[in-house]
Amino acid sequence: MNRTAKTLLVLALVGVVGMAFRVSWNALRDVARAIGADHTAAMLYPFVVDGLMALALVATLVLTDRDRAFALRVLATYTLASLVLNYVHGLVPALHGRSVDWGHLADWNPANWALVLLATSLPVGSIYFGSDLVAKVLHHRPAPTRNAEESTETIINRSTVDLAESTATPVAANPLVMPRPVQVGFLKPILPHKPAPAAFPPIEPRRAVAADSTRPRRATGRVPQVARSPRPKRTPAQLLDEARAVTAEWPEERLTAEGIRLAVHTSPKNARTLRETLRAERTAEAVA
Repeated sequence: MNRTAKTLLVLALVGVVGMAFRVSWNALRDVARAIGADHTAAMLYPFVVDGLMALALVATLVLTDRDRAFALRVLATYTLASLVLNYVHGLVPALHGRSVDWGHLADWNPANWALVLLATSLPVGSIYFGSDLVAKVLHHRPAPTRNAEESTETIINRSTVDLAESTATPVAANPLVMPRPVQVGFLKPILPHKPAPAAFPPIEPRRAVAADSTRPRRATGRVPQVARSPRPKRTPAQLLDEARAVTAEWPEERLTAEGIRLAVHTSPKNARTLRETLRAERTAEAVA
């Protein structure tokens, strides 16, 4: 339904409600005069009854749970009371001509006492129930929607696994042939090795995966001694021996700093130094 149709529907509803209020207003005014109200009070009496019905209807659209049930009970009670008074107005023709005795709404005394009690108690009830409904509406806090909760929980529980993984840029092998091997001072003398085979299947580098955590991370200072890795620090010679053992079967194009770093778990600086040394050793073997 477009906006124009909705506007016309609302205007039609307002017109129907206004005409219905005018019909009920006539009956409630005559009943108010019969129970002793003056001219001004009788003119305002219909707003006390039917006006609270409108207020309770609006409250049912705003409130939830127990408060909404309370507003529905108020709406039903005042609707029934207005119906009874309009029915009495139709049964007692004397109310139309203002010739009825004061306080006389029915011939049977018990019924008359009940109707007078009903008509006189409606203004007091309107003050109490109307104030309570307005207080409930003003203090009402709408519950958060489920989508918002899921969105917040997703953001809190999101770990680095959900983020885009960056792929390491492959390092191209150096095509230049070095004229002589490079001797590094802190490393052992170059030892001959077996020639590498022609081809070898590539090895997928291992990636560290972050564990899911429901608690937010906090900034920490120095890592305590208990939490440190028990693995001792390796010397440059030990790193070179380990790199030789791991890359012994590698082809020349796979002998990169990134591959060596992932294989022996060392820093990028040491990985570059090991790469140059291993390439130099292989070049020396090829020349020999």
